[in-house]
Amino acid sequence: MGRAYQNRKESMAKTSDAKAKVYSKYGREIYVCAKSGGLDPSGNLALRSLIERAKKDQVPTHVIDKAIDKAKGGGGEDFSPARYEGFGPGNCMVIVDCLTDNPNRTFGDVRQCFTKTKCKIGTQGAVSHMFDHSAIFVFSGEDEETALETLMMADVDVTDIEVEDGKMTIFAPHTDYFKAKTALAEAFGEIDFDVDEIQFVPQNPAPISGDDVAMFDRFIDMLNDLDDVQRVYHNAEFE
Repeated sequence: MGRAYQNRKESMAKTSDAKAKVYSKYGREIYVCAKSGGLDPSGNLALRSLIERAKKDQVPTHVIDKAIDKAKGGGGEDFSPARYEGFGPGNCMVIVDCLTDNPNRTFGDVRQCFTKTKCKIGTQGAVSHMFDHSAIFVFSGEDEETALETLMMADVDVTDIEVEDGKMTIFAPHTDYFKAKTALAEAFGEIDFDVDEIQFVPQNPAPISGDDVAMFDRFIDMLNDLDDVQRVYHNAEFE
């Protein structure tokens, strides 16, 4: 079906400091997910999916267990989600998702990343209307007909299905994430997902070139260096 999308991938950590940042981001997200939705992954599908994703990104088991144990106490930090939107190098559109215990600090830090790279942070909703908030599943398989029928029977509003090189990619509204994952598991058994998460998928790419490419890389690196930043979505496409 040819629908293009930017699939977020964690870059391989090249130093111990970089690995520590990846572990910290996952630890914080697992802690918040377990604290809000329950400690048992079998009853908290969001937590189970997050743990599976963390393991694929080579997060050690002790980091995962520590985050869950921390949530058992009921105390600890009180993190809340924060989302910032704006325009990056080459006028590409950017969404920054954070978990923070100090929104004023986090906003200041994120805004500095924008201003130091000559970008412009916007108000809530400034660019998110140009992205689809989608549940995305990628796994080995080619039976598109069975997948579509299964999801329709589960009342999942499938946005798109692609099959290429033995891999099936399914897009659905983020609100149908759990219904879709449960239905796929019932139809195909235990699935080893290559991608199993909710992302902001850009509706249209923004080609960037020349000096904007180097500035974009610097901008993304600055954002990823912030402890409060969990994910960065964008529609930049290098020419």
